[in-house]
Order: sequence, then structure tokens, then C-alpha cells
Amino acid sequence: MRNKTGILLLTIVVTALCAYYLSFSFVSKRVQRDAEAYATDAKGNVNTNKKFSYLDSVRKEPVFNFLGIKYTYEEIQNSELSLGLDLKGGMHVVLEVSPVEIIKSMAGNSKDPSFLKALQVAQQRQQNSQAKFTTLFAQAYREINPSGRLAAIFSNTANKGRINYNSSNEQVIAAIDTEVNGAIDRSFNILQTRIDKFGVNQPNIQRLKSSDQIQIELPGVTDATRVRKLLQGTANLEFWEVWKPEEFFPYLGQLNSILVKQEAANKLAAGKSGNTAAKSNADALTKAAAQPAIDPLTGKPVTDSATADTTKANTVASAKTDSTKTDSLAANQSSQLTRLFPLLQSGLLQANVRDTAKVNALLRRPDVRAIFPANMKFLWAVKPTPLPAAQVGQAKQEFIELYAIKKGRDNKAPVGGDAISDARQDFDQQGRPEVNMGMNVAGAKKWQRLTAASIGRQVAIVLDNYVYSAPVVQGEIPNGNSSISGNFTVEEAQDLANILKAGKMPAPTRIVEEAIVGPSLGQEAINQGLLSSLAAMAIVVIFMVFYYSKGGFVADLALLFNIFFIVGILAQFNAALTLPGIAGMVLTMGMSVDANVLIFERIREELALGVSIKDAIHKGYDRAFSSIFDSNVTTLLAGIILYFFGSGPVKGFAITLMLGIATSFFTAVYVSRLILEYMTSGKKVNSMTFSTVFSKNLFKNFNFDFIKYRKLAYIGSTAVIVLGFVLMFVQGGPNLGVDFKGGRSYLVNFDQAVPASEVRTALLDEFKGSGTDVKTFGASNRLKVTTSYLAEDESTRADETVQTALQTGLKQYSARNPKILSSSKVGATMADDIQKTAVLAVLLSFAGIFLYVMLRFRKWQYSLGGVVALIHDALMVTAFFAIGRLFGLNYEMDQVFIASILTIIGFSINDTVVIYDRIREHLSNHPKSKIREVINPALNDTLSRTIITSLTVLFVVVILFIFGGETLRGFSYAMLIGVISGTYSTLYIATPILMDTIDDEKPKVTATTITPKLATTGKLRS
Repeated sequence: MRNKTGILLLTIVVTALCAYYLSFSFVSKRVQRDAEAYATDAKGNVNTNKKFSYLDSVRKEPVFNFLGIKYTYEEIQNSELSLGLDLKGGMHVVLEVSPVEIIKSMAGNSKDPSFLKALQVAQQRQQNSQAKFTTLFAQAYREINPSGRLAAIFSNTANKGRINYNSSNEQVIAAIDTEVNGAIDRSFNILQTRIDKFGVNQPNIQRLKSSDQIQIELPGVTDATRVRKLLQGTANLEFWEVWKPEEFFPYLGQLNSILVKQEAANKLAAGKSGNTAAKSNADALTKAAAQPAIDPLTGKPVTDSATADTTKANTVASAKTDSTKTDSLAANQSSQLTRLFPLLQSGLLQANVRDTAKVNALLRRPDVRAIFPANMKFLWAVKPTPLPAAQVGQAKQEFIELYAIKKGRDNKAPVGGDAISDARQDFDQQGRPEVNMGMNVAGAKKWQRLTAASIGRQVAIVLDNYVYSAPVVQGEIPNGNSSISGNFTVEEAQDLANILKAGKMPAPTRIVEEAIVGPSLGQEAINQGLLSSLAAMAIVVIFMVFYYSKGGFVADLALLFNIFFIVGILAQFNAALTLPGIAGMVLTMGMSVDANVLIFERIREELALGVSIKDAIHKGYDRAFSSIFDSNVTTLLAGIILYFFGSGPVKGFAITLMLGIATSFFTAVYVSRLILEYMTSGKKVNSMTFSTVFSKNLFKNFNFDFIKYRKLAYIGSTAVIVLGFVLMFVQGGPNLGVDFKGGRSYLVNFDQAVPASEVRTALLDEFKGSGTDVKTFGASNRLKVTTSYLAEDESTRADETVQTALQTGLKQYSARNPKILSSSKVGATMADDIQKTAVLAVLLSFAGIFLYVMLRFRKWQYSLGGVVALIHDALMVTAFFAIGRLFGLNYEMDQVFIASILTIIGFSINDTVVIYDRIREHLSNHPKSKIREVINPALNDTLSRTIITSLTVLFVVVILFIFGGETLRGFSYAMLIGVISGTYSTLYIATPILMDTIDDEKPKVTATTITPKLATTGKLRS
């Protein structure tokens, strides 16, 4: 084995890295268990607020010491293997930023008939097109008014410097494009800030490429209505006057006096309780109850339970960290106020980030509110500021500033976001980054009044009640053009310019896709995923040992390494593990042994020829390499296409599949060889076996004429496919899922079984006769309700209307306690995009595989046979979805269905390429042979490998079908049909078509090969 030392070293390094990154997940689970123990009362009930409060308190604390390197809980969370929404529960949302309002605003709400008509036509076309809205708008305007000039509509003061009266239509569209993209970026930044403030653990927000959409995943969220309002609310930009420190500090002095008095009263109460206790326990209890201590923060009596909780919290925290160094309410401070604001003596009203909730509670107290003037309100800065240890006398921490805002008489901001006409990042005369801001006429007048009254004072720039900046006014600004300078970086100046522009132009968002998964459903998915994984692993491990003896043991060790590497690398990249991802990993178990099957079959062939065990191993690995490489590349192509064109859980499946292919190749080709060479070293060489009594002579000298029955196979396949599609037509078309046809879907659980047909009848009236499908989902007491009612309306109001209609229709079953476990929504436009993307993904996979096979085998007939077999498999699976409905197997065609089709394509071409490789080898060894003379020998030579690989994958798919849960049942059913069809098409479709189309009279050309050693001699077996 070449580079043995390098491969061994690489294996050790990868193993160590995987163990290192997986350790973060174990530490994170330990901290979460501690939080749950702290939040659990005597009756075993978990207080969720207390649990999250504990986790927040240790967020910045070291919880893991690895070789002297300390990691905080926040760092641990960022490095652990996270769970997807389908396993953890939560909310998945895809938002689309509407460009219509942006374009209208840029046009100054023009009433030009051609302009309005073009917008209307573009909106209609967008429902059936994946083109950008601005492109559709330009096309529509050109058709409606061929001689029209967009500059006449868009050349106004708001667009000064970008569009003038002489601008061409192309220049105007380019300017609109820039503005729309900027609006999407601003919406993204605003949403990101809102989500950060929402308090969700490990949220995920990303802008989807080549679209106007933003994808958001919020684990653990249950209040969908609140999230919708949070995400779809318009940005509120305001400019406020700020109180000077010397103006509001006297009020803080009054607050401090109140807190000091309460502290003294608490100490006195504690002292009296102690003296009384010395006299009589009964009297002590009575007086302690009569004179409770007052919490200085909330102003409420301290209860026994609260004291107990505090003691418990301190006990748990002290076990984890040195709280005397980090607790911002440490006992050595002089008063409650200085404990909350440790930098107060330096003139800074800044609090530790973890103490903001305590400060808010303090400022909400009625007696505290009475201290401050009616026109004073407090707002936090949007971001904390890390301060060095020298400033706070503690470890480095994050502090956040609290601003005292001066309200007007009507409680409205002096200047609002609608006053902004433009904002951009620029540089001052010294080359330092600054922000230039312009205002419209009305805004400029208000800005002049505000700046005139605020010379030498700060003006706070506030978005959604958070202060983003508070520059000091240097002088009155009469014309609305201002420059904001400070210690900005270029990025910070650009961010501030975007914030200012966020209030300038409306960029409304609408939810075009939504999915909600309840936590109970997520836990159920975890259990199903683990069960199916363990069962599949057990079946594959036992079967490999049963068939290949000690060789099977080697393959099983490689399989364990493979799974360990997959999970470890997913953790290294902080990827989320989803249920389809687990399915991909389970499927990888079956497919990963394929390479070892190829190698072992080659080794068995060499041993049958009398070659020594070491030479047989050497030749087996060398001669199987080309087949393994080609088959993995073709499967990888399907995975790459699935990744780029899939979304959500499907993308998670693609990631796991691609990663599994890479790790399978490494473990099967290199790790297993290291193990084999160790097991055959020295005197152990003769004890190595690759067969059992059962498998030793199985498929030996097998000679079947596959080609003879090819025409019968052509007819049979065509008949089954036609039957399936006729049935589909009779059944009213394909059973499309919500993500392909649009609409809303709900998973409803009942305490007792409910007939699906009865529920459908009860819901038809509430859904106004719209298309409604109700079917049992797994257990008999669980139903999946899918409806097209208000499918075209993607507003929040429509969401609430449909859910209300569902709940009203289910009222007659209230005795059975109906409960919505999860829901999903896909807008009509989004569904159309998903459908087209799915078709494109399948077509691209066909094209990619056609080109690769032609490149590797140098003849287009190889590609044609392979791709026709793949089309056959895809059509066969589709046909059996219709045939299955006759037997109650009513599965939807959705994105997961497309994932199964692409996986089947990868599996099927894998089989075909292995046979092609054997045909190529026979032609290389026997140049004078015709291809029809070597096809049957090649098929028979590889039959053992074909059957064993198909069986291992089939075992795994059956396990998924039985134990994987209803969510994966449609996927498992498609894979079940696909594995059988793929094996059949390799034998009876791909190679026969190769034979029927190739010209045997031409000399045979040997393809290029990856392996450095290819057999040049050998026997032609029949």
C-alpha cells in the first residue's frame, strides 16, 4: 500500500478532530442537564423561564477546559452539533421582500397608466416565472408603452444623482435593481437584529441566493403569531433628543436613596428575625412572616420559594464557575444602583448585558417611575461594548449603554424615518469614514428645528426602540444635509447608512413559506431516527459478517469509522442534523459497504485463481479502484445538484449524502486496507477469510443470458409505467404535496382515533369548498389536513383565517382533544418555483451523468444506456406512487420525493458504472471480442456484487420504512421501489441498450482510468 504512513497519520488526525468537535456537543448537553435540574421543582415540573435564565447566566462563563484552553457556554453552542427544526421543534419561515412598493416609492407614487399597468402585469407573471421582478417589470413596460421613457417617471429629487431626465430605460432599471437589492439587505439586517433581541437560541437567518427571499429558522419557538408580527412589522426609524448626564444624574441620586433605604430595611428585618429566633422559634416564624424583606429591584416581598431558588441557583452556579469574579451583583458593591451600573462613577450609564432584565424590572416599578420626569424614557443601545478588565475590576465583560431619551409633548419623535431621502457611507477630508444623510423638504424643516435646539447635545438614531448611534450636534443644520462622523470603520458606517435608509423607503415582507414543528413531534422524530439508525446498523453489520466472514468484520469497522467521521465533520462545521439528514446517514450505511463489496468480490476472484492472500488483497484493491471512483463521482453529482436546488430539510439530506460519499470512499478504500494489512501481517495472514460456508460457492460459475430477455424487459417496463400513469390520470393527477401545489398543511393529533373521511366532510364547509385532503398520518389518532383555501393569499390575516376555520371545523371533535402539532404553508408563487426547480434538478442530474459517463468511457452509447435506465427508474417510481394508492399507500410527491428520485439516480448509475467498468476490462483483455460477447460475462461476473449491494441497501430502506416514522415513509417507499428498479434496469435496460446502439465493427477503445494498475491479462468467464 502506497503512502501507508501518510494515510495512517491522516486517519489519526481526522479521528482526533472529530472527537474534539463532538466533545462540545457532550459538554453542551451537560450544561443543559444542569439547567434543567436547576429549573425542576420538587414535583418534577420544569420551569422553562428559569431554565433559560440559568443558561443565560452561564453564557459568558467558562464551562469546558480543553488542554488549558477555556471555552464559554456561548462558544460551546457555536461549535456543537445542532439539531434541525424537525428534531428540535420550532419555526421555519421564508420571507419575500416585495419590490412593488419600493418601485412605487422611487417613482413618487406616479399615477402614469403605463407604469401602473406594467407593475400589475409583472405581478401576474411573477407567479409563473423565476425571473427577477425588475426584469419582468421592464419587459411589461416595454410591451405596454414601446416608446415610453422610464426616466420621465423616475427622475425626481429622491433619485437625484442616480436617475436624471436623460437616463435610458436600461439605466433606470439598473438603478431600481440596485435599490431593491439594497432594500433586501436592509430588511435582512433589521430582521437579524430583531431575532437577536427576540431571545431565540441558535437562530439561523440567511438570504437565499438569486432571489428576493430571506430564510429564517427559529428553534424552540412556539408562539407563531408573535413571530409573524415580529418578522412582518415595518421598521420604525426615529430621531430623539437625549438628556445630558448632568440633567438626569440627580434623578439617579433619588433612585439610589430609595434603594439604600430598602437595603437598610431588609437588614433590620433580618436582624429582628435573628433576635426573635433566639427567644422562640414560633415567634421568629410569625415575625418573619409579618415583616418580609423587600427585593430592591422589583419592590416586592421576598418569598421563601424565591429565597430557596436563589440559594439553589448560587449552589449550582458555584459548582460551575467562580461567581465572585463575574457576578455583576457581587456583595462587595456599595448599593444596588452601583451593582447594576458599575461604571456609574465614571459618568457612564452602562450595565452588564446579563443585568438588562433586572434594570428593566427596576425601571418598571411604580415608585421608580414616579422619580423621573414624564418626558424621560430609557432605551438600550443595540449592541454591547466589551470593556477591558481595568475599567470594571473584573474579567473582560460586555456592557451595554442605557440612553435617557427626551420625549416631546405628544410623545412622538421630533423627526421620523419618512424624512430621510438618502444616506450613504463616505469619507471626510481626513479620509475617515462618515455617513452622509439627506432629507426631504418637510424633513429638513423638522431637522433644522431639532438641531437648533440640540447644539452640543446628542441626538439618538433609534430603530425599533434600540439606539444605533447618538452623535453630538455641532450646529444648526438648515438644509437637511448632514454628516455623521465618529470612530467608524467602513463597515460600521455602511451599516449605519443602511439603518438610516431603512426608514426612508417601505420594503414590506410577506411570508411565502412557513413550517411549524411542535417540540413533542421533534422528540418523536429523534426517537424514530435513532431507532432506524441503530436497527439499520445492526442489520448491515450482521449481514456483512455472515457473508464475508472476517472480511465483513473489516467492512463493519470501516463503517463505524465512516459514521463517526460523518457526525464529527457535521459538528466541525456546526451543521444542523435533520431527520432527512439522519435518513441520508442511514442510507450511507447501506451504500458505504458497496465499495468493500466490490473489493472483496475482486479479492475472492483472485483467491479462486490460486493467488496468495496478500497478492489477492493488493490486486483486489487496485482493480476495484476505478469502479469505486466512477460510481462515487456519479452519486456525488446527484448530491451536488440536490444541494444547490433543494431547500430546508432536503438540503440537509444532500449535505449528509455528499459527506457520506466522501467519508465512505476514504474509509472503504484506505481505512479498511490499513485494517486488512494489519490483520494479515506476520503469522495472522493464513487466518484471514472472505467467505463463509454459505457464501463460498454462491454465484460461482453463474451463467445466465440476460441479453436474451431484453425485449421482454422493454415491453414489461413500458407496460408497468403506462399502467401507473393511466391510474394517476384516473385518480385526478399526481398526489402533490403542499410545497408543489401551494396551500397550507396541518398535523392534528387526537386522544382517540378519528376517521379521516368524517373530518374532511366536517372541514369542507369551513374551507368554502376549496380542495381539502385529510389522511391518517402514522398513528390512527393523527391526521394530516391539507387545504388550498386562501392559497393565493399569503398575508398573516389569511393564515389566521384558515387556522380559525380548521379549529371551528374540529369543534365537534372537542371531546377527543384535537391539537395542532405542526403546520406548514407554501405560497402559490413559491410552490411554482419549487416545482420548476425540482424538474430542473432532475434534468441537470441526467445531463451531468451523461457527460461524465461519456468522458470516462469515451462512447456516447454508454451514456445513453445509463441515462435511459435512470429515466426508466424515475418513471417507475412515479408510476408506483399511483399504483400504491390502490393499496392504501397514499404518499405525496414533494421535495423529499425529488430527493429520493435523485438518490435513486445516484444508486442506479452506481450499479451501471460498475458493470460498464467490467465490460471495459473485458474489452481491454480481449481486444478482438465484440461487445455483445462480453456483456453477459460482465453481468455474471458482477452479479454477486450487484445482489449483495442491493440487499444491504434494501435492508436499510426497509428499516427506514418500518421505523423511520411517517415523515420519511414516502421517501422510504420511493427508495424501496427505486432500489429494486435500479438493480433491474442495470441488468435489463442499461447494458442491453448499450449493446443495441453500439457499432461492434469499430475497434474497441479503452477508456482512461484512474488506477495506475489495470488488469491486462485474465480469463474471459462465461
